[in-house]
Amino acid sequence: MTRYRFHVSPDGDDSAEGGPDTPFATLERALHAARTAPGGATVRLRAGTHVLTEPLVLTEEDSGTAFRAHGDGPAVISGGRPVTGWRESGGVWTAEVGALDFRELYVDGRRAERAAVDALPEGTVRTETGYATPSTAPLAWRGPASVEFVYRGVYPWTEARCPVAAVDREGDTTVITMAQPGFAQAGDVYNYAYDGYTGSGLELPTRVENDPAFLTEPGTFALDRSRPGRHVLHYLPRPGEDPATTRAVAPALPVLLRVEGARDLAFEGLVLADATWPRAGAFLHYHGTGYYDGEGAIEKVPITEGGSWVTVPARTKAIPACVVLDGATGVRFDGCRFTRLGATALAATGGADLTVRGCDFDTISAAGVTLAGTRGALLEDNLVHRTGLDYPGAPGISIGDTTDCTVTRNHVDDVPHCGICAYTGRGTRIIGNRVTNSMGALADGGGIYVAGPQGDSWQTGAVVSGNVVADTRTPYNFGLYTDYGAAWVRCEENVVTRSDNTAVLTVAPPLDHVAYRGNVWDAEPVGADAVPDGVDFAGNLLLAGGDPSAAAAAERISANAGLLRERRPAA
Repeated sequence: MTRYRFHVSPDGDDSAEGGPDTPFATLERALHAARTAPGGATVRLRAGTHVLTEPLVLTEEDSGTAFRAHGDGPAVISGGRPVTGWRESGGVWTAEVGALDFRELYVDGRRAERAAVDALPEGTVRTETGYATPSTAPLAWRGPASVEFVYRGVYPWTEARCPVAAVDREGDTTVITMAQPGFAQAGDVYNYAYDGYTGSGLELPTRVENDPAFLTEPGTFALDRSRPGRHVLHYLPRPGEDPATTRAVAPALPVLLRVEGARDLAFEGLVLADATWPRAGAFLHYHGTGYYDGEGAIEKVPITEGGSWVTVPARTKAIPACVVLDGATGVRFDGCRFTRLGATALAATGGADLTVRGCDFDTISAAGVTLAGTRGALLEDNLVHRTGLDYPGAPGISIGDTTDCTVTRNHVDDVPHCGICAYTGRGTRIIGNRVTNSMGALADGGGIYVAGPQGDSWQTGAVVSGNVVADTRTPYNFGLYTDYGAAWVRCEENVVTRSDNTAVLTVAPPLDHVAYRGNVWDAEPVGADAVPDGVDFAGNLLLAGGDPSAAAAAERISANAGLLRERRPAA
């Protein structure tokens, strides 16, 4: 049966025939043509930027379609909009961007950071509705309702955000009123008593972002949203940048690609870029990609018999993704790049037989890949680098409630919290990965983190084997971290070096049917001196003792970990 091929080029014409010499101009037109082709179709994307005006949505009728880069250069599917009409005043560029609402900006392909200051003025105190300070500095904020406070380490593994509602002067005091209901809800979400410390809600922020008054560092920006529909972008250029030649792109779409129930789709050699998450209100992060959005109860969870406890949302919502698979089967991403994305890059919910192979994930605001309720997924030979840039609690790779999913031969590098996370699941395989420079910002996590029951026997449980974890950076971290009632987990023949702790055997709730065998590390795990009943701990080798068999085992395991085909992280 003939498989039809349609070509699309940024310089094409949607009234053309879509052939090699008469390409379409838009993906939407090419998709329409593919839907009318019997026997399946291939859409070939020529080099250049293919700008989407709305998300590309693929459904059952698109099953069997393949989208491939033509091979004549990078084929970029972009949800961004070029910023034009710059004006310059006092060294700062400004441009009206209409109703665009974004949290990221890319200048000549480089991510520009939001303008920020590191703290509120000295003498600031928290109040019931926000903060009060004797300083008049906040009165100089030009768009107070566009300002956002960042709270790193509310819990060691969390980073929250809350917008400002107003700034006013009352007598000798500057009053900062925070946006509700998020600021009040934080008092319920972040509530704890531990080791003599108690806390409730959001204390002083660790960072204050997004006002033109903060533009002191070249290469930073602020988006003033004080006039609805007439937002103004402010950018402080780096030396040598020129408004006439510098290309700035603002992400506009929250989703680039959505697959709903389709089967047997292929995406090969494509670049998916320039999407954002125009989140409104507070971001009350809890763990991983989960945050509290005001729905559901808050539970008090005891930690120790001595009365230590924390509060936990009974239900959290996941950070959304810019590429979304919902109930899809047999979807493949081969050799693609996911970059400049303002949420999680790729998320699959439900469905089966997803393959993500040989892809690069970089410059991502949240997680690289998340899987929830998926069956038979394979994540192989992917480079996950510089994720969690706005939401640092998000892991590089996260899977939960999955069945028979395999994460193998990936390299996760330079992430702010956990490298690879596996929550409750069945038949999970985390094999031969390399995790380096994890836990770069938040604490209490690990290079590879496994939590909750992982099946009901050794046959159905999780296997964490042949991985190399090195350079987990913040204090209080674990190279291998089996946590919170992990059960039926085999951690075998992994290498862990340069971590605060190589692993931990004593957690609450306690581990059950967890094996640590044949691992090689440079220090004994926490709890190794009195191994709990639920842990099988034997045959592990210590590098620090100078044992030649330990060094040989580490070399053997390391030779078979990480990418199948080495490639450098994108700049």
